Amino acid sequence: MILVFGSLNVDLSFALPHLPAAGETVLAPGYVPGPGGKGLNQAVAAARAGAATAMHGRLGDDSFGAMLRRTLAEEGIAADGVLAGDLPTGCAAIAVAADGANLILVGSGANREARADQVPDAALGPGTTVVLQLEVPVAETLALAVRARARGARVILNAAPAATLPANALAAVDIVIVNEIEAAMLTGEVDMARAGRRLSAAPGATAIVTRGGEGALAFVGGRCWQVGVLPIRPVDTVGAGDAFVGVLAARLDAGDDLPRALHAASVGGGLACMAAGAVAAMPTAAAIAANLGRLAPPIEV
Repeated sequence: MILVFGSLNVDLSFALPHLPAAGETVLAPGYVPGPGGKGLNQAVAAARAGAATAMHGRLGDDSFGAMLRRTLAEEGIAADGVLAGDLPTGCAAIAVAADGANLILVGSGANREARADQVPDAALGPGTTVVLQLEVPVAETLALAVRARARGARVILNAAPAATLPANALAAVDIVIVNEIEAAMLTGEVDMARAGRRLSAAPGATAIVTRGGEGALAFVGGRCWQVGVLPIRPVDTVGAGDAFVGVLAARLDAGDDLPRALHAASVGGGLACMAAGAVAAMPTAAAIAANLGRLAPPIEV
C-alpha cells in the first residue's frame, strides 16, 4: 500500500518558444489547465504502476479542488485523507520550452494547511510505504516521517523542491530521493558520488540521486548502482522526477529489490517525458513493462 502525503495543485501549462530571461515577457498561444502537484503526480504514478494508493493532503473548496477530486476518483486513488482547507486550492504556472526545458512557479494555497495528524495511526504500519515531498509544510512532513517509521512503515522522502533541512531530518527516512541541486544543498557536495554516500551514511539508509539525461545513482550500505535513461526525444520533462518516485515506490512496495525498482523507475521517468503535462504523462504498468528492454538494467559501480 502506498500512502502519499503531499501537495495537490492545478497546473496551468504554457507552451513557449523559449523560457523567459529575467524581465522578459514571452507570449504563449494559450494555456492548458490540468491536475498536478508533486504529491498528486507521485500518487498517480504509483497507482498507474499497479500499487494500491491513498492520498492525504488539503484542497480548497473551489472549482480547482473539485477538478482534483475528480482526478483522484478517476485514477482509483483513495481520497478520504484529502481534507477541505480554508485557503484556495494550490496552483502552479508551468512554462515549457520547445526543447522540453521547464520553469515552474507555485502558489501553495491549501497545501499550507496539510497536517501530519490528519493521517491516522491505523494507516501506518509495516505494509505501508509512505511517500513524502517538500511542497507542504516541512515540519508536518518530518513529523509524519517519524510517526510512520516508528510504526514500521517504509518512508520515502523526495526532498524537493530544494530546501535546507534540520540536521536530523533524514533520521526517520529509509530512502531519500534528490536531484543534483537538492543533493548539493543537503550535503554541500558538488560531486554526486560523495553526496550520495553522505546521504546514505546511516545504517540501512538509501540515497538516490537523479541526474536528468544522465540517469540516476543509488547508494546503500557502501554500494552504488547506476542506471541510464531511455533513448527518447523529450516532449515535456515536468513530470519525469515524480514519475520516477512514484514508480520506484510502487515497485519496492510490490517486493522488487532496489536495482529492479530503479530500472522500472528510470523507464517510467523517461516515458513521462513523451507527453505534455504532469498527471497526463504518467505511464501505466503495461507501458513500463513494454519498455524495460529498451534500457539496460542498473550496474554496480
